[in-house]
Amino acid sequence: MATQKLNPPQTEAVQITTQPLLVLAGAGSGKTRVITEKIAYLVQQGFAARNIAALTFTNKAAREMKQRVDKLLPAQKSRGLRVSTFHALGLEILRREHKTLGYKASMSLFDDADKKNLLKNLIQQNLVQCDLEAVNQYAAQIGTWKNAFITPEQALQQAAKLDLQVIQLYKIYVQHLKAYNAVDFDDLILLPVLLFQQAPEILQQWRNRIRYLLVDEYQDTNITQYALVRSLAGNLGNFTVVGDDDQSIYAWRGAQPENLSQLQTDYPRLKVIKLEQNYRSRGRILQVANQLIAKNPHKFEKKLWSALILGDKLRVLAHKDERVEAQQIVSELIYHKFRLGSKYSDYAILYRSNHQSRLFEQQLRVNNVPYFISGGTSFFAYTEVKDVLAYLRLLVNPDDDAAFLRIINTPRREIGAATVEKLGSYANKRHISLFAASFELGLNATMSKPAVTRLQKFTNWMLATAAKIEVRDNFTVIESMLEQIGYAHWLRENSKTPEAAKRQQNNVNELLAWLKKLGTSDETGQTQPLAEIVAKIMLLDILERQDDNEAGEQVSLMTLHAAKGLEFRHVFLIGMEENLLPHKNSLETGSIEEERRLAYVGITRAQHSCTFSYCTHRKLYGEVYETQASRFLNELPIEDLDWAAKNPDPNAARKAGADFFAARKKNNIL
Repeated sequence: MATQKLNPPQTEAVQITTQPLLVLAGAGSGKTRVITEKIAYLVQQGFAARNIAALTFTNKAAREMKQRVDKLLPAQKSRGLRVSTFHALGLEILRREHKTLGYKASMSLFDDADKKNLLKNLIQQNLVQCDLEAVNQYAAQIGTWKNAFITPEQALQQAAKLDLQVIQLYKIYVQHLKAYNAVDFDDLILLPVLLFQQAPEILQQWRNRIRYLLVDEYQDTNITQYALVRSLAGNLGNFTVVGDDDQSIYAWRGAQPENLSQLQTDYPRLKVIKLEQNYRSRGRILQVANQLIAKNPHKFEKKLWSALILGDKLRVLAHKDERVEAQQIVSELIYHKFRLGSKYSDYAILYRSNHQSRLFEQQLRVNNVPYFISGGTSFFAYTEVKDVLAYLRLLVNPDDDAAFLRIINTPRREIGAATVEKLGSYANKRHISLFAASFELGLNATMSKPAVTRLQKFTNWMLATAAKIEVRDNFTVIESMLEQIGYAHWLRENSKTPEAAKRQQNNVNELLAWLKKLGTSDETGQTQPLAEIVAKIMLLDILERQDDNEAGEQVSLMTLHAAKGLEFRHVFLIGMEENLLPHKNSLETGSIEEERRLAYVGITRAQHSCTFSYCTHRKLYGEVYETQASRFLNELPIEDLDWAAKNPDPNAARKAGADFFAARKKNNIL
């Protein structure tokens, strides 16, 4: 029986299948295990795996979940099981139902850069009177509206509160996306929900496909994601959602922890189970975390506990400024590793804002300590990767203007900016894509014949290449295409060094390998259509393929937001000061509760030890300011803390110094 090793609340959560279920899973309480064990249990109880869907927020979490299920069920029993991100499910729905939504099958997925470029173009064309410098704010606002399930028409109803010009920009943006046969990341949830509202027969088909729904990290859902869950679950509520209101730290991207309590209103039969036993952290760490988070109001009360030992007190270190903080924390880390014989991968340095990492990086390098920064450059951010993907996007969707503009002169085809500008003006007047405009007779009146000839040579070649893909092996054609345009030569010609060109070519090769892997069905071995492969890889891009990276034998540096879901033996939580944690913005906007949850997340990453650090002075914009210790430190139980600054021990300091010297010598630093 799959549930033998589970504790009683976990077992109950797995075995309830006939009523809607909310599992309040505290940090380190085994929530992923409950979800995967429940999938296995559902199959054992007669549910077909193809009728079960488990949703989460990152590719990494989905992959881990699927791997765990594969260990619990034989392959034939798990065939057809959906374990994916919300957005991957949304993309599947859009691709299946594109005709009803008025799209062609080969729709493009716009990333954040595509979105901002389109908004810039709309403003530059004087289609709306908006500030070109504020494009980032407009892009964020449009995302906020979509995540709050507000269409342009609904936004207009709130016009008294909102800028009419920004709403107009939103409306025109949506129209142009549709004209380009494209959707953006937020549309992957919004459009399926709108579809389900407008076409109940299609909704019923999807309810027949997904007869049991499981949702991980439910506290991170926004209004539109909750609407998708509500649509698929229907009134019967065949679902299990797992979440923790104390770990809701994504309000800035639309997360609504209120969705937890909303379930009780929408589903009166809702069963609530609490998972409070923590398997990660020692007892004292949990005592500290519990007292901190108790300061927040709660709809659901819970208190973490552990069967592990109590453990050492949590240390609080004070420093005179941020440079000393970095020096001393790195020294503490080296000394601690030497004393315990630990690995570098046992340690994490967590902070509120990315800029705090710079001084720590310097000190780690000076001391020859290997480190890994979560959130580094994404594979998909490299120019060569974006170039190749743009070619593929245009092959499957000629109306994708963002892709067209990226590659029209890459490599150089003697198609200058003036030609592209004239083409763009003509296409806008005709309300057609740049690709389609290149074939129109009227174009001859706006530019020279040689320019038109060069344009059409490119677009005809793209059409011929797309036709080959219809009848031949995708990847043979793609490799041939890159050879024809001389892309490898282009890289060598434009790279600073031969080594840089080689790295770029390796990235292209890796991308092609990824495409092949994504394009081959695990079950049939058949190659999928290129349009589906491109859509998948674009979604991987937006969901950050960076989450595939592992720190290895290195110290981890990351923001508190990035640390959620991870665990480390030893955690240093730095910058525990007013205006840093809690952040100044939160104090100004009254969102102190989310900042407290962020500190709680940081503490509960620690398994064996947690050290807090703050500065008495910090440099800001060239000026040195006096700072105050975070209010959160004063909210922690004094009996569980060791305030090093308040209880100096000279003998301990001398011993630590001698041990540190020995550690540096061992590391060949001296």
